[in-house]
Amino acid sequence: MPPIRDFYQVLGVSTSASADEIKKAFRKLAKKYHPDANRNDAKSAERFKEISEANNILGDAEKRKQYDDMRRLGAFGFGGGAAPRGPRAGHTGGARPGAGGDAGAFRFEDFDVGGLGGLGDLFGSIFGNSKPGARSREPEQGQSVDTTLEIPFTVAASGGKVPIELEVTEECGTCNGSGAAPGARISQCSECHGRGTISFGQGGFAVNRPCPMCLGRGTVPQQKCATCGGAGNVRTKKKVLIGVPAGADTGTKIRLKGQGGRGMNGGPPGDVFITFQVKDDAVWAREGLDLVWTVRLNIAQATLGSKVSVAMLDSKKVSLTIPPGTPSGKRFRIRGQGIAKGEKRGDLIIVAAIEVPQQLTPEQEKLMKSFAMSAGLDR
Repeated sequence: MPPIRDFYQVLGVSTSASADEIKKAFRKLAKKYHPDANRNDAKSAERFKEISEANNILGDAEKRKQYDDMRRLGAFGFGGGAAPRGPRAGHTGGARPGAGGDAGAFRFEDFDVGGLGGLGDLFGSIFGNSKPGARSREPEQGQSVDTTLEIPFTVAASGGKVPIELEVTEECGTCNGSGAAPGARISQCSECHGRGTISFGQGGFAVNRPCPMCLGRGTVPQQKCATCGGAGNVRTKKKVLIGVPAGADTGTKIRLKGQGGRGMNGGPPGDVFITFQVKDDAVWAREGLDLVWTVRLNIAQATLGSKVSVAMLDSKKVSLTIPPGTPSGKRFRIRGQGIAKGEKRGDLIIVAAIEVPQQLTPEQEKLMKSFAMSAGLDR
């Protein structure tokens, strides 16, 4: 199993980073490495998954607390405590006693009752095996996916449907998760003696991790499945139609229950967690639930007054009266024509922007000079 990277290093933040700093770092990296922006780039796709995993832990206050507690104990090979190393030769079951003997050794699964907030569950989710010694033939929930989805401004404001393609890990349909070729003989794993886990230990504690030879199953096939290479699962792409709620904004999260990877051994499917990132719009801006639209006026319209047609989000139009002497930056409010979210609805704000002509015809220049003289502006 590959080494676990420091999630703080993955996001490029310090261990004392605030929630806002973590969120900002995630958004910046997610935008850079998002699969939609790096098509057919396997490295970027893998980096995006790593970033999402780090954000899933550090972006959740409770999970971050659990992770920090384990990190200080050196559970990942970095942090404050003594770090577990590779397995001692021939040692496959139970914790190897540390300097203080067996009485001083402990296991991370014991933390579930130690008042530290269920560190065993977190540790299991990171290493892909929630219960040390658990066999892969037990029902196991499918992979949950945490991803960021860019959506158009108008869809975020009004709501709608957006398609997305997700890559998930699912049970191999050829071997049904056993990792064995059809008809192949299956024997007990010689590395872990059927336990499915091996023990890593140093100092005063030991950690159980899935056996790398049998991948936690406790058994090894005589011939591996050609479809999954013996892994028991395969990577597959899944198309999902995402329903965007009206009034969604950047940072809005939704959960699609049961839309993740298919469960292993009859287990329930995983979930999909979507974080929205709203694209900028060339026409509209947003202030909370208020929609902001800029109307461009020439000098005559602003000076003498005018009527302009304003387009709404639903393509309907309303007429707005511009009073004489309107200055640039003047805001007009149309009540109840903004973004609807639940029982609340914002307003439509029209901002006047006075455009000064870059060139004048001789007749226009003559009239402008006449106006300047009459207003005493030629001095």
